[in-house]
Amino acid sequence: MTADRLHPVLGHHIVNSLGWRSLRPLQRDAVEPLLAGDDAVLLAPTAGGKTEAAMFPLLTAMEEKHWTGLSLLYVCPLKALLNNLEPRLDGYASWLGRRVAIWHGDVGATGRQRILSDPPDILLTTPESLEAMLVSTKVDQRRLFAGLRAVVVDEVHAFAGDDRGWHLLAVLERLSRVCGRPVQRVGLSATIGNPVELLTWLQGSGRGSRPATVVAPDAGSTATAVDTSGEVTSPPISVELDHVGSVDNAAAVLAALHRGEKRLVFCDSRALVEKLGAALRERGITTFLSHASLSTDERRRAETAFAEARDCVIVSTSTLELGIDVGDLDRVVQINTPMTVASFLQRLGRTGRRAGSARNCLFLALDERSLLWAAGLLRLWGTGYVEPVTAPPEPRHIVAQQLLALCLQEGTVGHRLWTGEWNGLAPFDLSAEPIVAHLLAESFVEADGEMMFIGPRAEERFGRRHFMGMTAVFTAPPQFTVFEGRREIGLTDPSLLTDKIEGPRLLLLAGRSWRVTWIDWTRKRCYVEAVDRGGRARWHTGGAGGAGFALSRSVRQVLLGEDPPVRMTARAEKVLADVRAAEMSTVHPGGPVIAGRGADLRWWTWAGYRANATLAATLGGLSDGVQRFDDTSIRLRGDLTVELWRDGTADAAQRLCLPEIDDRALEGLKFSEALPRRLAVATLAARLADLDGAATVLAEHTRFVRVAW
Repeated sequence: MTADRLHPVLGHHIVNSLGWRSLRPLQRDAVEPLLAGDDAVLLAPTAGGKTEAAMFPLLTAMEEKHWTGLSLLYVCPLKALLNNLEPRLDGYASWLGRRVAIWHGDVGATGRQRILSDPPDILLTTPESLEAMLVSTKVDQRRLFAGLRAVVVDEVHAFAGDDRGWHLLAVLERLSRVCGRPVQRVGLSATIGNPVELLTWLQGSGRGSRPATVVAPDAGSTATAVDTSGEVTSPPISVELDHVGSVDNAAAVLAALHRGEKRLVFCDSRALVEKLGAALRERGITTFLSHASLSTDERRRAETAFAEARDCVIVSTSTLELGIDVGDLDRVVQINTPMTVASFLQRLGRTGRRAGSARNCLFLALDERSLLWAAGLLRLWGTGYVEPVTAPPEPRHIVAQQLLALCLQEGTVGHRLWTGEWNGLAPFDLSAEPIVAHLLAESFVEADGEMMFIGPRAEERFGRRHFMGMTAVFTAPPQFTVFEGRREIGLTDPSLLTDKIEGPRLLLLAGRSWRVTWIDWTRKRCYVEAVDRGGRARWHTGGAGGAGFALSRSVRQVLLGEDPPVRMTARAEKVLADVRAAEMSTVHPGGPVIAGRGADLRWWTWAGYRANATLAATLGGLSDGVQRFDDTSIRLRGDLTVELWRDGTADAAQRLCLPEIDDRALEGLKFSEALPRRLAVATLAARLADLDGAATVLAEHTRFVRVAW
């Protein structure tokens, strides 16, 4: 053992119970800063031992500093990840006579009451459950959290990149007020491009005033493997790119390749998971499915069976991208492509965990576009690039949610004292006064003298089920729950129950075909019975989405002739050559291209969705008002001339505009009705913009190709 500072009982069990001869580099380097009370981000590839790197020093601190009661929170983005971690963390804690409990949406009233009556030393939970505890009248928050000293945020990069991260930061600030002290914050992250900025973000109001350390001894590596003694090795990496052309062909390839091995297949949508799962089962392959619209029991059964099986396939969306343990994998297969290098690294990291094994990923592209973008992603990966994690700008709707939640938590809040509840953390500070004024004006909040309290409109809008709608900051689209008898299978989009069809109404869910027998419209339930085959799968997906600047530019470089540093099959090489020939007029090594004729004239920027949204707004009358932009291009007016272009773009870099926002987009911004409309629109516009990418494009020389003037 190299970490003499750990509690001797932990050291004994690490050697004798785990059988490790030494700690991994991350675990060794994390000991001193965490014992010193530093805020920290622990950075390592998947399976790099991050959980132990955080827990061993914090368990040591728990003993040495005599922490009592609930002193440590372990926060995860997924309930399934918490369920997966509980037995492991409970084992570590039990070595020191400490207890672990879990609290999330699937934990019943009895389990929660047990925690409240006799709090554990460590609580595993989600931000939404923490919010629910803070606003609940059944929880004595000050008693429960009186001994809180530290919080571990697992997969912190998954929080920081969206509004759940802002929600988590705000909740942590309120928790520090409840317990009466700053709380040590430790984030666990896979490889990212900006760990220092991520740690600064995680510190919240403590940034600049609390010691902070990034621990990343393996940050330059994309893979680690550990043998039974705990020794770290670097397995080889094998990545292959193929073009198969259809879901049926993908199923045929998967059925023929790697028989006898355990394969994890990632898809970019729930519907594709269902289609591929059904196609694999038709070919006699033992197949399991995992995605967010399957019931908890259905997912848990699939993941448990997959972990215990050998010759099988599990098909998943990104739900299995994070650190949920599904046993030792032999192969990872990617259908089409993820949209970030970071996501690819997470998926690649699910393999190669056994000594002597290789990290591997097989890409199967279903169409030409997917092949091109997979090649672009793999080229970008080959350069060593990993996306920075950036919090969404201007989270005004989260500020509104937090103000309402504070009123629920405290009952009444001083009109001049509310800003202190977040310890000065922007934007939950005086800059939020226009939002407070709107909440008061619209009766979301009411005032009696100097005190504010929850108003009738908030009760009407968010008060159902004890304000449970207040605890989550994301909007879930309406779905119907599907039952076979009393067994819940999952959720389906209501449009599949209302489409005009001939014959029986068939659904595809959990990789099986079902005939709808009855629909309970009031309770949003759908009852089914199993049939042999057929059916459709569909789910509404909100949000603009789109590729980023770096990936889009990498795809452009592939079109210009650069190949990714991976093995490509002969058919992939042929299809990629055909795509390059077809797209020849859209790329030039010297800069963007304007190409086309008449009404179909486009500015091929290859700059990504957000940069093109910014450029389209800035161009004004030069762009076409119909189908104006996508990831790769902006549609221009058909009568554009070189002179009009030069005049219209001469000062464009100095007057960049935020993208225009459709009213329908506001529906996807939860709590937007608690904001003045102009602030809600401004929030969405700032999030859709990429000013740096747009400025980069405008600084380049645009060429006109094959345009008839």
